Amino acid sequence: MTSLQFDIKDKLKRLDVFEKIIAVNVIIFILGWVISKTLNVFRDNSLLWLELPSDISDFIVKPWSVLTYGFAHYDFLHILVNLFVLYFVSKMVLNLFSTQISLNVYFLGILAGGFLYLFVYNIFPKSMVKNVGALVGASAGIRALLIFLCTYLPQKEARLLNFNIKLWYIGVAIVIIDVLGLFSLNQGGSIAHLGGSILGYLYAKQLVKGTDIGKGFESFSNSITSLFKAKSPLKTVYKNKKKPFAGHNKTEFDEFNNQKKIDLILDKISKSGYDSLTQEEKSFLFKSGK
Repeated sequence: MTSLQFDIKDKLKRLDVFEKIIAVNVIIFILGWVISKTLNVFRDNSLLWLELPSDISDFIVKPWSVLTYGFAHYDFLHILVNLFVLYFVSKMVLNLFSTQISLNVYFLGILAGGFLYLFVYNIFPKSMVKNVGALVGASAGIRALLIFLCTYLPQKEARLLNFNIKLWYIGVAIVIIDVLGLFSLNQGGSIAHLGGSILGYLYAKQLVKGTDIGKGFESFSNSITSLFKAKSPLKTVYKNKKKPFAGHNKTEFDEFNNQKKIDLILDKISKSGYDSLTQEEKSFLFKSGK
């Protein structure tokens, strides 16, 4: 392996979970562009298998799209803004909460945005909604993270340009913008944004009370990922789960203790010579050597 390959591999290992999600989004964006060029299809049709359709009958054919639409982007400015915001928001969330809670909020936000989108366009009368295409973009998940953060820490201040502003002001402004967006050309996107915002708000409110509403989703996602993990052919006959000595079992603790004694004896030899050892120390060193 060359030095460059090693550096790249090392950097990939160091990516946090949201940086990996950002990388996946970029790869899918490029893949869509390659498909549109090589197969000579419209750019907006290159990721049909990922986007979320507005019609429930089309959704039934590809139910996975309620999650995968969050990884599909067609416009360069769209993906640039989304991933730029996701990068900085995810850094703030990961500094305050566990990786699992952060992922729960993000993916549940995408799901909430997708389901609200489907609900509105299949329950509300056609006269009340605009004619829209399929839904794409990670915005609902990003909104969920933003509103989650603003709700959980409403009095915390963020630096904007040359002044500080409390997070709850930012959260209110985001929601107002999305409500106004219901009357714009991007009505479908605004509906999904509000779905993500609602999820982020509810998640934070329940977490403050000590309830993690993402536990069910966490268990479900873990059960899915476990299906793809390779299982070892070796069968564990016995495993001592007791860790009575500072988080270690007795065998581990004894090995650590013995090694520490050996280090001290060797240090004594280096300073004063072998003859400075007591008979007990010489005996212990002899037994350890065997």
